[in-house]
Amino acid sequence: MTCGQSDVFKKEEIVILKLAFRNIFGAGLRTWLNVFILSLAYFAIILMQGMFEGWQKDATIQIRQWDIGAGQFRQENYDPYDPFTIDESHAPIPEELEKDINEKNAVPILIASATVFPEGRMRRVLLKGIAPEQQLLKIPTKFQSNNSDEINVVIGSRMAKSMDLKIGDYLTIRWRDKFGTFDAVDVKIAQIFNTTVLTIDANQIWISRKNLEEMLEMENEATLIVINEKVDISEISGWKFRDLDFLLQDLNAMVQAKKVGSIFFFFILLFMAMIAIFDTQILSIFRRRKEMGTMMALGMTRQKIIRLFTLEGSLHALLAIFMGAIYGIPLLNYLSIVGIKIGMSAEDFGLSGITDSLYPQYGWKLVVGTIVIVLFTTTIVSYLPTRKIAKLKPTDALRGKMTK
Repeated sequence: MTCGQSDVFKKEEIVILKLAFRNIFGAGLRTWLNVFILSLAYFAIILMQGMFEGWQKDATIQIRQWDIGAGQFRQENYDPYDPFTIDESHAPIPEELEKDINEKNAVPILIASATVFPEGRMRRVLLKGIAPEQQLLKIPTKFQSNNSDEINVVIGSRMAKSMDLKIGDYLTIRWRDKFGTFDAVDVKIAQIFNTTVLTIDANQIWISRKNLEEMLEMENEATLIVINEKVDISEISGWKFRDLDFLLQDLNAMVQAKKVGSIFFFFILLFMAMIAIFDTQILSIFRRRKEMGTMMALGMTRQKIIRLFTLEGSLHALLAIFMGAIYGIPLLNYLSIVGIKIGMSAEDFGLSGITDSLYPQYGWKLVVGTIVIVLFTTTIVSYLPTRKIAKLKPTDALRGKMTK
């Protein structure tokens, strides 16, 4: 293409663009209704996806702060989903992690199964021994410390509610040590904590690791060791390291399933918007036959007319971006600050880390991805009705007819 041809091509494209803007603004209310519907599609998709992103981010933070830290070393026999492995899942704390434990970069936890007897009833629970002075997890273990013969424990609010326990109450615990001998003791509820992380609350009693070691006769042993980011990860004989991808897979799978489920809702929104665009294009082609004939008579090719009508349809999506930004940006920003009350908790979802409010998070990938999807879909839907123009004869168009 020569320089002169290039200039002519650019001028033609500018003319087509001007005609497209003139026609779309000339349609008046019909245009703005279509633009508004498309802007709602943008807004709803970004909001819904942002809710899932915020849910996943908040839940991840909660689970890390309360339960898993930056990862866990687990005794090789330990399986949290198999209760029969609990009593056999303990081993001496590895020397490789002693320094990190002393520097409070790692926290060993000893787990044992036990039975409690609230108000004469019997219930199976897990005893979890953890150092009162630990600072890695948010569990209020400092209340386990005592200067008397009493054994102080802390429990979650759901555990307390289900057993009707209050701070200061006593609870009888029966356990079996490593030799198979049963014993029992009364413990005092020193503190009840609130958390959204079910894995540290449901049927669990947190006790000083020193006390639990004495009860089980398992000195300096642990079932798992929670670490922070400062700990160097290495192979340790008899222990398996579980990283965040492994420990958060249930949460990630749940969020992914919800995202996939929301696709149907997004499809309905897009379908309604695309129907409006499609009908508008069909109506425009039907009403503007004489205009197309005139443009052909003046030398405009069929392909350029097709490009003009397709561009008009695509401009709806572009205008919807600006309209959506006017009301969407302030509203989305407000919702990300104050959150969205969902009226459900972690128990309703059956998953840890979920609060009764969601705080949406909007990344640039989400926004750009939504714009690209809607713009691409709008362009395709705008193009489909224009295929009739390819068969249109100028003489028929000038008489207001469509060529069969």
